[in-house]
Amino acid sequence: MKNNKIKIFIVGGALAFNVFACTDLEIDETDSLIVNQTGEFTGVADVEATLAGIYDALRGQIENQANLYALNEVSSDELVVPTRGTDWGDNGVWRTLHQHSWSAIHPYVRDTWNEQNSNVFRTTEVIDSRSNPSAQQEAEARFLRAFSMFWIMDLYGQVPFREPDEGIDVDPRVFSRSEAFDFIVNDLTTALQSLPETGPGPQNDKATAAAAHFLLAKLYLNKHIYYGNESADPADMEKVVEHVDALQDLGFGLVDGYFEIFQPDLDNETIFYTHSSVGNRIWNTLHYNQNSPDNEGGGWNGFTTLAEFYDLFEGDPNTNFVGDGQEERRGWVPDATTANDQNYGIGYGFLIGQQYDTDGSKLKTRPGADLVFTKQLPGLLGNNERTGIRVIKYHPFDGTEAASFRGHEIVFRYSDAHLMKAEAIFRGASGDALALVNELRTLRKASPLSSLTEKDLIDERGRELYGEFWRRNDQVRFGTFTTPWAFKENTQDFRVLYPIPASAIISNPNLTQNPGY
Repeated sequence: MKNNKIKIFIVGGALAFNVFACTDLEIDETDSLIVNQTGEFTGVADVEATLAGIYDALRGQIENQANLYALNEVSSDELVVPTRGTDWGDNGVWRTLHQHSWSAIHPYVRDTWNEQNSNVFRTTEVIDSRSNPSAQQEAEARFLRAFSMFWIMDLYGQVPFREPDEGIDVDPRVFSRSEAFDFIVNDLTTALQSLPETGPGPQNDKATAAAAHFLLAKLYLNKHIYYGNESADPADMEKVVEHVDALQDLGFGLVDGYFEIFQPDLDNETIFYTHSSVGNRIWNTLHYNQNSPDNEGGGWNGFTTLAEFYDLFEGDPNTNFVGDGQEERRGWVPDATTANDQNYGIGYGFLIGQQYDTDGSKLKTRPGADLVFTKQLPGLLGNNERTGIRVIKYHPFDGTEAASFRGHEIVFRYSDAHLMKAEAIFRGASGDALALVNELRTLRKASPLSSLTEKDLIDERGRELYGEFWRRNDQVRFGTFTTPWAFKENTQDFRVLYPIPASAIISNPNLTQNPGY
């Protein structure tokens, strides 16, 4: 037996561990994790393959129901993962996110940090001149680095950075939140010079000028948060409008048919998507006895929403069948006459009340009771199979066939940009914010508003964008993230940032733990 010892490091200074193997290991000398222990870097051997690997890593990170998704959605008032008997207990990782009682050793806090910092380092290697990337390859890498650095800045408030030729004996320097903002903006504005200026189409699974404009709009909308200012600068809000208008010039816009947007067909809404499987977005919310031809094992009976979030939508407060006066985005639940093979008896949007099989018969729980999803939850513990309204945006029927695990998840879409523009105008840019909001509401078959407040804006973003990674970001910007909601009483202001993982603090003395942790 040959005992090979390999020391591997994560570039954010977050983790170091040893791997022992009982077989011969052949290590490619161009592997960044190995070469950079000595500080020797001569460039990435295959830039295109490395970029493909980064896109693939991003795909896995987007489709995961934990980590990045959980930190942004389960920590908000939008989604909750109640424990049902022993199901979804998971040592409390879901409950602590909802209750805002996480610590610096929470696994999703650690893993998200590691994943996004790894993306930053790998893209930095591609960007380095010694890798000799083409102009477009460098631009794509800059966009991907900006995307991951954005999440580190947004979630943790500080960003470690290591150059490709800095060995493990060099502690990564650390950008403050405002320094990281400037770095990200520079990456995106530089990338815009060489990214393809394409409109809607299949090429949007890669970095484009449109994706860069979207992320720049998101950055400027939140700039006052990242700089620690009390209010937005109207000049920054004009930049939001400028970048959203650039998207419109490229051919992106609002489209009719809300749930059709989340089918794999191409449309004018989708600015950036990945080939991530949407299975987690479907089955983690549905009951064990709800299934489709390509997933006969049924759902996992986990994720639900809160009654107060459901009540943000127009319609009957206690049912969601067709004809209950609901706006389009709240969806509908099939009844005995509308359940069929074209929807597998599974509704769209918010599933409440009795659920039906494809033949119109009532679905049952495993013990045999009627499967009636309740509006109220008894708490984060003590739930049965039926408690809580379920939320499904992607559907196991894609319009033609069963497609439960198809690879098409939206990352950026135009309705978000449209609402960013409305908010930017509300915060000081020129234009008519109310008209923009009502344009979207009319398209989604909701009643127009007669006036516009901050609450109207964040509620509208919730109705349009639920489950799309943005709720925590929105709540922080609107000042509601530290307010109480059902089963969450913690109002500690420092929770607007996650802690730097304990392992990262230990390994990089340039990092400072965020206040309160």
